[in-house]
Amino acid sequence: MSKKLKIGWFSFSCCEDSTIIFTEMLNDHYAEWSKVIEFQHVRILKKNNMLKGLDVAFVEGAIASEKDAGKAKKIRDNCKKLVAIGSCAVTGMPSAQRNLFDEEKKKEIAFLLERFKLAEKVVPLSEVVKVDAQVPGCPMSENDFLAMLESCLKEFGIR
Repeated sequence: MSKKLKIGWFSFSCCEDSTIIFTEMLNDHYAEWSKVIEFQHVRILKKNNMLKGLDVAFVEGAIASEKDAGKAKKIRDNCKKLVAIGSCAVTGMPSAQRNLFDEEKKKEIAFLLERFKLAEKVVPLSEVVKVDAQVPGCPMSENDFLAMLESCLKEFGIR
């Protein structure tokens, strides 16, 4: 069996539009990708996933809680390369729009932050873990993702 790129796809606080794009891309590319990619941790594809020894982790979304920050750190510890996917992961926005609320609005939502154990601020992925590359956009550009994936396949000696 030839070597395959071990990937994971993860999503935090966002509208998951890049995950939808990725899912749609699977319709067109799965036959080709399954020959060169091991979908090791991709919850949109399978129930049993393994977060260990990933070559590349694609992470969508901003970090909105300590729990999310802990998960992001665990992902970072278990991958060789981490790619921020979409605007929320890259810049925090638009998920981080509550960071810009005035004091009155912040008081109004305080009970929600407490109830759901959310952090005071929503931050981009790079404020929590080292990000090696990014595919910006809301949603991500399909062509930019394909270029990033091809780059990863070459970087890890698959192609």
